[in-house]
Amino acid sequence: MPIDWGPLREIIDNNQRFLLSSHVRPDADAVGSELGLAELLESRGKSVRIVNPSALPTNLAYLDPQNRVKKIGDGISIDEACDVDVHIVVDTSAWAQLVDVGQVLKRTNATRVVIDHHVSSDDLQAVEFKDTTCEATGTLIYRLYQDMGAQPSEFAATALYSAIATDTGWFRFPSTTSETMSIGAALIDAGAKPHVIYKELYEQNSLARIQLAGRVLARISLDCDGRLASIYATNADFRETGAVPADTENLVNECLKIAGVECCFIAVEQRNGQIKISLRSRSNISVAAVAEKFGGGGHNQAAGVVLPAPIKEAQAKILAELKSVLARGDGEPSAS
Repeated sequence: MPIDWGPLREIIDNNQRFLLSSHVRPDADAVGSELGLAELLESRGKSVRIVNPSALPTNLAYLDPQNRVKKIGDGISIDEACDVDVHIVVDTSAWAQLVDVGQVLKRTNATRVVIDHHVSSDDLQAVEFKDTTCEATGTLIYRLYQDMGAQPSEFAATALYSAIATDTGWFRFPSTTSETMSIGAALIDAGAKPHVIYKELYEQNSLARIQLAGRVLARISLDCDGRLASIYATNADFRETGAVPADTENLVNECLKIAGVECCFIAVEQRNGQIKISLRSRSNISVAAVAEKFGGGGHNQAAGVVLPAPIKEAQAKILAELKSVLARGDGEPSAS
């Protein structure tokens, strides 16, 4: 169902100071949507700050040459973040993914707004503009541009193209539609350069990342007659290769290249000892439902969760749940 942008236009017209935020460990859809929205608001004479719970990943630095994207507590305090008229959260509506930004939302007197496309959702007590059938939050921001009669600049077009291209697996996921391709074409006409964006995203790897990938992928384990694949990365792996946790981005997708694999996950040990789990599916298995069972969420075919447990224990929990789902064949997690 198409979103009625009227209430958001009214919020924009009647307020001046805006704060934009997204989820922990922001991806290109999160950051691209923030930067694209920031330009739209600033074209209307608004004051905009962008603050996330995590620092900008190095592979997305090309999107933010002016270093506008700040981390809460590093460049802006919680009190400063609260001092705005409107706080817009993009690409998530889950408390668990907001971390310190969640503290801002709980304390602020600002009008709260959510622009999101994920299935998983909490009540952030916000005015929601949500379409779970949409392939990317970047698409929603582009539609807002259209609704407001605006044209993205080359900078915004690059941000939004990056958002949409990455969340559609470079336009190969089932969520890709003819509208997706039309928007991509319009963004290219506005100045986005796909060959440059692809190079920045996927062809700027460090030697450490390649060495980490080799080590992690050598551990691929298959279960359920080859239908389930899993890999993991430990802090020792990062120390010994010189890589960082962000270097595991997209490694889980390599598991789906194995014939017969229907779902997979990677367990990544964080510096604080918690375990980040990223899950993927290319069948009727809803990995979002699996992630939600442990306090996470996402899309039916791409989801994540952070578990406060030793890596072997975290792996065992996710493995057992996915085995149970595959054994039943209904795509739903167990009730227990």
